[in-house]
Amino acid sequence: MRHILSILTGVFAFFTFFACEEGVEHTAPAIYEKDSASVMVSYGVNTLISDSGITKYRIVSEQWEINQTRQPSRWIFEKGIFFEQFDLSMHIQSYIQADTAYYYDVMRLWELRGRVRILTKAGVKFSSEQLFWDERTHELYSNKFSHLITPDKELQGNRFRSDERMTKYSVTYTKGYFDKAELDNSKDKSPKAKTDTVRHFGRQPAQPRRK
Repeated sequence: MRHILSILTGVFAFFTFFACEEGVEHTAPAIYEKDSASVMVSYGVNTLISDSGITKYRIVSEQWEINQTRQPSRWIFEKGIFFEQFDLSMHIQSYIQADTAYYYDVMRLWELRGRVRILTKAGVKFSSEQLFWDERTHELYSNKFSHLITPDKELQGNRFRSDERMTKYSVTYTKGYFDKAELDNSKDKSPKAKTDTVRHFGRQPAQPRRK
């Protein structure tokens, strides 16, 4: 996960440098400081990236905008972003996608919004309506409802925090914990013998007692 996000930042920084260098010959009317016009807008970004002669990554974005006037300054992907990583057979190993994305370059902070979906090499799946990645602290976090599926369990909660690799994570204000092994075992039981496999975290109700 960390490697994907680092590549993503580096690639867009590379594109920014060359877009600015090659765009010097174009002229436009003066832009006043009060204006919020972007310094660069690129449409239809669909790029394959090679490493040591092997195609490993693909970036897709309908519109990419760099705005240094807004506070804080940012890269803007209003119409979504999709990033995937391939193995040697060109099979997808991992991906990141979101309906909208912002990269606050000075703060070194990514913000993904909308239908945020992530798949890691380890098979961990994440979904939420918002996710932040802080390059400085090397953390992922969200204060929106998040759904995490690993090879052996499933978690849902309103607060999520993880390292960049999504190997150490926590889900608080948990709405449920679901153990896949328990579900597989329950499928072989009769309807009357089935038990609820969702464990709710909270205070147990008090039992009435006779005086």
